[in-house]
Amino acid sequence: MVDIKQYGEVETAWCPGCGNFSIRKALIQALADSDLEPHQILLVSGIGQAAKTPHYLRCNCFNGLHGRSMPAATGARLANSGLKVIATSGDGCNYGEGGNHFLAALRRNVNVTMLAHDNQIYGLTKGQASPTSLEGMHTKAQPTGVHSYPFNPVAVAVSMHVGFVARGFAGEVEHLAGLIKQALAHPGLSLVDILQPCVSFNKLNTYQWYKERVYKLGEEAEHDPADWDAAIRLSYEFGERIPIGVIYTNDRPAFDSYFPVLDKGPLATQEVDYGAMQKVLDSYC
Repeated sequence: MVDIKQYGEVETAWCPGCGNFSIRKALIQALADSDLEPHQILLVSGIGQAAKTPHYLRCNCFNGLHGRSMPAATGARLANSGLKVIATSGDGCNYGEGGNHFLAALRRNVNVTMLAHDNQIYGLTKGQASPTSLEGMHTKAQPTGVHSYPFNPVAVAVSMHVGFVARGFAGEVEHLAGLIKQALAHPGLSLVDILQPCVSFNKLNTYQWYKERVYKLGEEAEHDPADWDAAIRLSYEFGERIPIGVIYTNDRPAFDSYFPVLDKGPLATQEVDYGAMQKVLDSYC
């Protein structure tokens, strides 16, 4: 049985009260509950406060360019199907700079768990509006308010029939750990969009703001995640009430399943067929 202490105790550079602390705690609990040891996982991130998460766990990690966590995660998963690959970054990194890669990941349905720390603000660069900032929200960079309609990643993921779509809340650590555990077990792309208050730069979507609105699917309201129509309706519920839990699931085949070579085990551990490689090289002569 894996102990959470195996993931280490580290000093972080996050602001006191940051929602990233709770997300880190929930992630470690989910990994331990899934009986995954540090050497069995790979955390991939881009740039941002959330993207520092791989620095603060004892595990394999890859910290790449802004918005590019999913391409690296996809490649790592296809090269080594023995790894549990988790892409973890913020809403700006995943949905802004990485927006096109996010859409490509939804289409492919590769076997990666995507954790989006959604604080609706760019925290690392001190408080500019992000793709998920609510319309009318005031920031130092948008003193007259945000005039763009917010991106809805949950609705987009459900509309594209992603295999596992959930929304969690950093203020509900135990519930969030349960969602991440389910996401890790899903054989295909699993998205967990995590509502994460930014205590320094987002003065609108605070812990109290969320606590007055969130309710748990399956506990405080019935919902069948296999019902796509109901999932679409729930994905747009974001105002006076905000559902958290598993929004949508299906059994769509994972991208990995279309490559028979992966049936032999991870590419990283298969012997190289130098004869076949030479034939490919010769074909270009």
